[in-house]
Amino acid sequence: MKICTLGDLLLDVIVRLDRPLVAGDDVFASSRTAPGGQAANVAAWAAALGADAAFVGRRGDDEAGGLVTAALGAYGVSVLGPAEGRNGIVVSLVDPDGTRSMASDRGVAPDLAPADLDAAWFACNWLHVAGYSLLRDPIAQAALAAISWARAAGALVSVDLSTSTAIEDYGSERFRSLLEVAEPDLLFGTATELEALGGRFPSRHWVLKRGAEGITIGRSDGAQELPALATDVVDSTGAGDALAAGYLVGGPSLALEAAARCVGKLGAMP
Repeated sequence: MKICTLGDLLLDVIVRLDRPLVAGDDVFASSRTAPGGQAANVAAWAAALGADAAFVGRRGDDEAGGLVTAALGAYGVSVLGPAEGRNGIVVSLVDPDGTRSMASDRGVAPDLAPADLDAAWFACNWLHVAGYSLLRDPIAQAALAAISWARAAGALVSVDLSTSTAIEDYGSERFRSLLEVAEPDLLFGTATELEALGGRFPSRHWVLKRGAEGITIGRSDGAQELPALATDVVDSTGAGDALAAGYLVGGPSLALEAAARCVGKLGAMP
């Protein structure tokens, strides 16, 4: 199976706090850097779960861009697309209970344009598009072109809603109209993202990510709730991306297994 993702490849700076931040003062923490970005995370987990994985996106030719390109390649992912400019960086603050908050700088990632792409890259079984990639141009136009090429090659298309705040800023009706143009075969989203979209998935097949409560799978013949696997939560960063990769590679059981593996370690990638 080949899975191709389109979106951001960012440098994650992950800071695990011993206690919540105190305004104007210091707290102890452990930190690390790693490659990240929703589409990159899904590609890394897909490769770790046995798929042939490729990531498509614009990344920087600076030091951060070089680090994340090499790191994602080390997972066995083919990294495609132009490298120039300043790479994006995300600072992820992880509370002692595993809850995370992020400050995101996407760098050159949103500048990906249709002219940067090669139709041959999208000969795959699944094309997975991060919702972030549909909320700004020119990357939104690149995503729509990739979807067209993937469908022409016989691929299925999945989209992750990605972000409730950006959907609200963009406009829920406007974003829903864009999704109706993209016609994804499968949609992933959280309850807050679904609420921002208007309370209904515009797809006959969808997965509602419910965190520690598991997932709800919706199809034209009804919905099914599945519980999360029991695990000690270390860091929830990337759990939804691991779940999406597992679902694309092997269905619900592998999705829940991958999510449990992800939250049991620090960082968003395998």
